[in-house]
Amino acid sequence: MEENRSQTELSGSIDSVIYQNEENGYAILRMDVDDGSQVTVLGCIPFAAPGELMTVSGSWVRHPSHGEQFKAEFVERTMPESADAIYQYLAGRTVKGIGPATASMLVTRFGIDTLNVLEYHPEKLCEIKGISPQKAKEMSAQFRQQAGLRRLIEFLAAGSIRPVIAVRMYQYYGECALELVQENPYILASDMIGATFAEADALALSHGFSGDSPERVAAALLFELAYNARGGHCFIPREKLADATAQLIAVDRSLAAASLELLLESGEIVCEQVANVQGCYLSRLHRDETYTAARLLAMAAEEYRYTPDFAAITAQIESQLGIQFAAQQKEAIELACMHQVIAITGGPGTGKTTSIRAILALFESLRLDTQLAAPTGRAAKRMSELTGQSAQTIHRLLEAGMSEDHQDIIFHRDEEDPLTCDAVILDECSMVDISLMSALLRALPAECRLILVGDADQLPSVGPGSVFSDIIRSARIPTIRLTEIFRQSAGSSIVSYAHAINRGEHPSLTRNQGDFFFLRRTDPAHAVETIVELCARRLPENMGIPAAEIQVLTPTRRHETGSVALNIRLQAALNPPAEQKKERKFGETVFREGDRVMQIRNNYDMVLKTASGAACGTGVFNGDVGQIVSIDLSAETLTINFDEKYATYSFDMLGELEHAWAMTVHKAQGSEYCAVVLSVGRAGPMLLTRSVLYTAVTRAKSLLIAVGDEEIANSMIDRQRQGRRYCGLRARLCGECGVAP
Repeated sequence: MEENRSQTELSGSIDSVIYQNEENGYAILRMDVDDGSQVTVLGCIPFAAPGELMTVSGSWVRHPSHGEQFKAEFVERTMPESADAIYQYLAGRTVKGIGPATASMLVTRFGIDTLNVLEYHPEKLCEIKGISPQKAKEMSAQFRQQAGLRRLIEFLAAGSIRPVIAVRMYQYYGECALELVQENPYILASDMIGATFAEADALALSHGFSGDSPERVAAALLFELAYNARGGHCFIPREKLADATAQLIAVDRSLAAASLELLLESGEIVCEQVANVQGCYLSRLHRDETYTAARLLAMAAEEYRYTPDFAAITAQIESQLGIQFAAQQKEAIELACMHQVIAITGGPGTGKTTSIRAILALFESLRLDTQLAAPTGRAAKRMSELTGQSAQTIHRLLEAGMSEDHQDIIFHRDEEDPLTCDAVILDECSMVDISLMSALLRALPAECRLILVGDADQLPSVGPGSVFSDIIRSARIPTIRLTEIFRQSAGSSIVSYAHAINRGEHPSLTRNQGDFFFLRRTDPAHAVETIVELCARRLPENMGIPAAEIQVLTPTRRHETGSVALNIRLQAALNPPAEQKKERKFGETVFREGDRVMQIRNNYDMVLKTASGAACGTGVFNGDVGQIVSIDLSAETLTINFDEKYATYSFDMLGELEHAWAMTVHKAQGSEYCAVVLSVGRAGPMLLTRSVLYTAVTRAKSLLIAVGDEEIANSMIDRQRQGRRYCGLRARLCGECGVAP
């Protein structure tokens, strides 16, 4: 595309919108220029609509196919002013609930005052036949929200900040969002909004904040802690925090240290001696970690002196389940009988599920009301299937939601309103971060028992902390390690390879037999072709495994064999476009009826319904996988089936979804699939580790086919250590924490 760099200014009105990317605001428009000509304008012009008046500054470019176009760098927009332009603007369904017919009635009744009535005098809308007070209120709210959001998007776009950040800011702060950002742009870098510090910083500096302003230094310190929390750290050593902050914003270290002192005084940051380190915590993480340690230690101190006839109960449970327990499983049952909290860990095939079923039967015999829970929906569903008892996610168990100001996650079950059960059995504990564990413990009644089950060698939680590993390593919580591989699993290549990988051995990957196969494909393009062929043809046709029961896993999102590229290819092969399938483009992603999709952030307010339309709960959570069953283009909604619970998304919420034909190993943790196709290819060193490979292999229930380079697989086995996480739970459990000097 050729470009003429000389700056030009054009004024006119939008005739039509050719293309609009709702995620980043990029648009291609036809604009009627005041001189009578019509031009194609392209640039960041979010929520553009026909009829708007617009002045654009930029330069002319020549596209090889589409000819001369105007590339807008700066845009000044005003709402339409004439009655015809207002009608055109509203008739284009810019405002939900207003189409051509309603737009005609509004403009006929109110003329050039229509938009003013919509925003400030919605009660007047009821003068039009068919518009009820409720509908008038909804239409006005939609228009005010869009107007406020558009003003915020335009303000942030001037600082090159993504419109999705503006949308999130407006969702949390509503009509106050623009004023808050103008007062302190660093609010954009908070956990809940998600802008990078660099984005917020550039905006602040461009609006007069000095490079060494107190707001900037404090925001940088808090950002460093929040950023590292997303990487799994509960705290950062004090010296490292001051150094990293000074380097991040290029200020003298003394300024960072002085600002840190102020944040310590205000309580936003807490510093405490953790083993031999002065650890600086965000206050919420310090609170979660200290509470978790104190509650676990208190529970561990409880030992039930009166116990029933253990041998008789064990024999009864064996008879009931038709199982003869191994010695370690009997030990697990006995620990559960004697202690308020215990941990059970073990690799695949070592009987963790059997132990859960046995302890559940034990608690039933003791007449204890027991709740089963897991960190993810898929893990909870699998727990239900294996035990025959209802299980739910921790979030659902605790009735998670958002606070009224949408700034914080709240759990309705807590110390004030605890769970009404006598015991909780929690599976897949390696996935539980410190905040979620703290929330669960706060909701447990004083006498409630807690059984923690998981594989400590799997990947740690995505959130901060290494909770399950720290609990086991502390040796302060009664723990049983299951090591015996049982007969029904001993013949499985998946199980034997998983244990070999965990021991650091290199299994013979080319010995394709049983339920594990390795297909050597060192060329990424060839590997992708093989993966697609396996899912679309070879496994369904040759082995009778439907595509719905096949999950493609990969260590990374990036590169040719990462989840993003694989999802594009798999969608084309498994759910190609068809005349009867509706679809909707969001950014660069096309969502189509029949697609397998994943929720990628927690949405606590989403209402779930049954197939008949009855409400059946709220909340869709990060990692939940479902299928798009319908797309309503006129209502601008998309409906997803999450295990027979249906959630409806408006099109502006599609940023919460991504395709799930392929997913990263981290996203698959806690799930089990009939067949797994594992991509073993290029990725960042932190992703090519033993625990990633081990976790991937243990996701397969009946069949695992790895496709890629065995040298990469072997290098993953050799790379044992994860990056060290700064977390103090083990030290707290062992009494190695104190007030920092």
